[in-house]
Amino acid sequence: MRIGVIGTGRLGTIHANTLSRHREVGSLILTDADPARAQDLALRLGETAAPGVDEIFRWGVDAVVITTSTSAHADLIGRAARSGLPVFCEKPIALDLPGTLQAIAEVESAGTVLQMGFQRRFDTGYTGAREAVRSGRLGRLHTVRAVTSDQAPPPPEWLPVSGGIYRDALIHDFDALRWVTGREVVDVYAAGSDAGPPVFRAAGDVDTAAVVLTLDDGTLATATATRMNGAGYDVRMELAGERDQIVVGLDDRTPIASTEPTGPPAADKPWAGFLERFAPAYEAELAAFVEVVRGERANPCDGREALQALRIAEACALSHREHRPVSLREVPGAPEPTGLG
Repeated sequence: MRIGVIGTGRLGTIHANTLSRHREVGSLILTDADPARAQDLALRLGETAAPGVDEIFRWGVDAVVITTSTSAHADLIGRAARSGLPVFCEKPIALDLPGTLQAIAEVESAGTVLQMGFQRRFDTGYTGAREAVRSGRLGRLHTVRAVTSDQAPPPPEWLPVSGGIYRDALIHDFDALRWVTGREVVDVYAAGSDAGPPVFRAAGDVDTAAVVLTLDDGTLATATATRMNGAGYDVRMELAGERDQIVVGLDDRTPIASTEPTGPPAADKPWAGFLERFAPAYEAELAAFVEVVRGERANPCDGREALQALRIAEACALSHREHRPVSLREVPGAPEPTGLG
C-alpha cells in the first residue's frame, strides 16, 4: 500500500512516522507547503518527497492522509474523492458549514471513504466510558462533565485561522459526548471570556469557554475549555448515572491536586500537550484507516459524524454571540448519524 501524506507539520510528522512503521504500508509520498520540510522528513524516514500536491495524485497512491492547514482540507478531500481515493483527514473538514457539506457531497457522490481524525474515539479511557454507558453499568445517565484545558496558548498567528475555541478545541468534546453516550445534542448555551492575554481579543476569540448542553434523552452535559491551564494539559470526562459514576482522564499525570488531607498529590510529570496525552490514540486511528482502506472494517468516523460535531460548535458560537440558548434545529445541515450505535 502506498499512501500520500499532505502536510508534514507536527501532526503530519507523527502520522508519517506511524504509517512508515506499519506492516501493511509499503511506502509513503510526502509533500508540504514547505518542500524542504517534506524533504527532510522523507530522508529521515527513508520515504519519497514530492514537490507538490499534484505529484501526490500523478505519481499514484492508494490513499491520502491530510494534515495541512484547515483552509486546504475541503479542496483536498474533493480532489481525492474525484480521484477515487480513500482519505484520512484531521478535523475539521472546513471551518464553515457550506464547505463541509460540499466536501461530504463530493465524497458521497464518488462513493469513496472519508475518515475524520477524532482521536478520542480510539483512546482507552473514552472507549471504556462508552462501554460502561452502553452496558448499563451507570444506570440512567443524568450528568456529563467534559474538560479540555491547554497548558499554554497556541501561536498568535494561528488563532485567527483556527475557527475559534468552539470549533477548534471543544469540537473534540462535542464528538466524544455523542460517541460515548449515543445521544444527540438538542440545544446549547455557551459563554466565553477573553479576560486573558489581548492576543485572543485581537483574533476575535476567547481564551476560556463553558457550554451547557441538553441531550435528546434529557441528560445534561457541561463542556469547558481554556487555553491558559498552567498546571498542564488536562482532558477529562466525568459521567454520572443513577447507579455509578466514572471518569476518563484521571491518572497520575492529571494536572490537578486535591486540597483534602488524604487526597492524591499533584502530578510529578503532568501531561504537556495533546500529542503526548493521545499518542496511542493517534496510532490506533491510523491503524484503523489502513484497515478501512484494505476493506477489513467499516469507517469508524465518517464526514457526517464530523458535520454533527461542527453543527454543535456552530450552535455554541451563535449562542455566545447572541447571549441566548440555541437549538440545533437552527443550524443547517442535519445529518443522518452513523457512528452512535
